Amino acid sequence: MRSRYSAYVQERAPYLLQTWHASTRPATIDFEPGLRWLGLEVRRHASDGDAATVEFVASSKLAGRAFRLHETSRFVREGGRWFYVDGEVSRT
Repeated sequence: MRSRYSAYVQERAPYLLQTWHASTRPATIDFEPGLRWLGLEVRRHASDGDAATVEFVASSKLAGRAFRLHETSRFVREGGRWFYVDGEVSRT
């Protein structure tokens, strides 16, 4: 999770696509021009064998306005590697 957040901060689309599960992976990733990521708070994580969830809040700023992304993400492990599947965004 933290590595994917860092990849968003650094706009490393190839890494994000490589760590996204093939069943839900988009063809491309677009980054919002001028968006500045401010921090990541992992609130909760749980794993059950080859499945895991991570609840997090990521803070950002765009055009002088602050934003928070509060999501519970689902991951699966295949071949020893973890992949992001999808997430449910909460309104905070």
